[in-house]
Amino acid sequence: MTNYDEIDFSPIQALTEGEVITHSPVRDVRLASGKVLALITLDNGRDHTRPNTLGPATLTELGETLDALKARAAAGEIQAVGITGKQYILAAGADLSDISKVGSRDNARLIAQLGHKVLGRLSELGVPSFTFVNGLALGGGLEIALNSTYRTVDASAAAIALPEVFLGIIPGWGGAYLLPNLIGIENALEVVISNPLKQNRMLKPQQAFELGIVDAIFPAANYLENSLAWADSVLGGKKVERKNEPGKIERLTKWPIAIKMARGMLESKIGTVPKSPYAALELLDKAKSGTRADGFAREDEALAELVTGDQFAASMYAFDLVQKRAKRPVGAPPKELAKKVSKVGIIGAGLMASQFALLFVRKLQVPVLITDLDQARVDKGVAYIHEEIGKLEGKGRLDADAANRLRALVTGTTDKSLYADCDFVIEAVFEEVGVKQQVFGEIERIIAEDAILATNTSSLSVEEIGSKLAHPERLVGFHFFNPVAVMPLIEIVKTPVTSEAALSTAFVVAKNLGKSAVLTADAPGFVVNRLLAKVMGEAARAVYEGTPVADVEKAFAPLGLPMGPFQLIDLVGWKVAAHVQDTMVHAFPERFYANENFHALAELDSVVEKDKGGRVTGWTKQAEKVIKPAVGKTPASAATILQRLQDGLATEIKLMLDEGVVPEVEDIDLCLILGAGWPFIDGGASPYLDREGASERAFGSSFHTPQIRGIEQR
Repeated sequence: MTNYDEIDFSPIQALTEGEVITHSPVRDVRLASGKVLALITLDNGRDHTRPNTLGPATLTELGETLDALKARAAAGEIQAVGITGKQYILAAGADLSDISKVGSRDNARLIAQLGHKVLGRLSELGVPSFTFVNGLALGGGLEIALNSTYRTVDASAAAIALPEVFLGIIPGWGGAYLLPNLIGIENALEVVISNPLKQNRMLKPQQAFELGIVDAIFPAANYLENSLAWADSVLGGKKVERKNEPGKIERLTKWPIAIKMARGMLESKIGTVPKSPYAALELLDKAKSGTRADGFAREDEALAELVTGDQFAASMYAFDLVQKRAKRPVGAPPKELAKKVSKVGIIGAGLMASQFALLFVRKLQVPVLITDLDQARVDKGVAYIHEEIGKLEGKGRLDADAANRLRALVTGTTDKSLYADCDFVIEAVFEEVGVKQQVFGEIERIIAEDAILATNTSSLSVEEIGSKLAHPERLVGFHFFNPVAVMPLIEIVKTPVTSEAALSTAFVVAKNLGKSAVLTADAPGFVVNRLLAKVMGEAARAVYEGTPVADVEKAFAPLGLPMGPFQLIDLVGWKVAAHVQDTMVHAFPERFYANENFHALAELDSVVEKDKGGRVTGWTKQAEKVIKPAVGKTPASAATILQRLQDGLATEIKLMLDEGVVPEVEDIDLCLILGAGWPFIDGGASPYLDREGASERAFGSSFHTPQIRGIEQR
């Protein structure tokens, strides 16, 4: 058993330099019963845009505060301790800003142990402790609450979560032991593993209450007063009913079954490359027995191993890109140059166009016009949009008035003259240059001189699309990713003649749509599709050499991608994939692979067989007949396939940088993370390619100097 009081924490004092310290001032609150509750209010002295965080200096100060309160409790001066946060924030977890300075695995373990020592004090005060979750509570912030005796939550709190697995680590200050023993294993698996892997999903306060994470929920208006009154009643003997008291949690059969099912789900959905989900799973499994001290010691070791590993280093690089670079797009012109958008036009009324319309009307709340060649298609598009708004209303995400207002803003017609007062017009028509040129030619004669035109092309030349316009400077690439409502990236494509006003408008519109935008040059495939075409092409090359499709999928597993290459092709559509491959081979015949047989496969209703987890296991009988004559007899090994892909990606990324497709490799990684779901544990792609030696093999150097590696692997 670890005695945290005997540990020397001086080796990590260097990490306190530059730390924004969250202080822990105390005030005594005399409750209605006459009892005294000492209330700590965590506060880093900044506004809500800089949340409270828990670095070494913060933890040390909080520990001293709690030690003083323990002495006061022993002297009978206080009957309870409460802890809450500054307005809107309890705490956003550990301060990870200087984690790269941790220096060694031993120091990483010390950080875990310091957190356990201090937060563990909340259950060792000699009097009950209460956490009043008044706002955002992530990671260590939620673990403050879990270490306390009782918890309440403000019904308006922004989010509650243990997001560590998303970042390549585990809840290391009690969360992996305390949570399953509070709410049961199934609920804990959802919070600790499933939610982080679903694009870092967080809990609303009501959900946290229903799961049993908190004991009471109160409205924002008088949250603290109600929480203090509730605490007073608990101190007076009020029984706190919990669904999952330790004695009620079934451990013998449900617990191992839940763990086994979760392991199967992980292997099916994410493969076995990511380390943190499996480390978390192991901790949750072992939490069914043993003492709290045992659980905390296991967390110390798991956190020390993960914090010093390559995957966490890459994850922190990726996290920084998403949190900072994505919010300040490189190359975006001043927003003051943007044209105000008070009406949007969408050319087309198919599924993609309808998804655009739904997004624009929801986020911009301006009139949206869709058109198509015949009224039946228009009516179908409008009906789809109205139906989707109805679904949002049914889920309670829109009230009836808001839903009706949005429906009224969407109109459809075959009369293109109604584009006259649109400020921003985007096409969603067939992916062919001539078709796009024709529709833009018609619309340009109708719209105002300063209206902006946008193309959603995925791989065609934006300059060529605009070459027949009278004013090609008003055209900008505005490439969404599927599904439109979910994927956070828009590639904004600049041609040699695109105006600053058009670019600025595109960036402002993207931001108002809730998307992250990256500026790219007008190059084949832009960023994401160029690199996905490399992935899909190398997979196709291996298959046509004679490698079974399931073996190709497995060969790609070490990349850690959310799905295998043929699973991805099946998702985007075989016709689309064939078109993209042709585009890239036409542009770069010496580096990209395509096969005419691919088009024959694309004509089939069903091409691949899949297991329950969606993984590709083989071809359908139809596809077997089509592909058999084109397949060779020299299958490639998994190692060969993977190295060809790694080296091909490294080569392509270096060429894209040399060509100026984007300013820096960080922009490519950001595009892959946001537009293709590339894993954080790879840092997008470049840290992984450096680490695997592909950069050195491809161009004799690396993308990052020094390389982005774990602390003891550099």
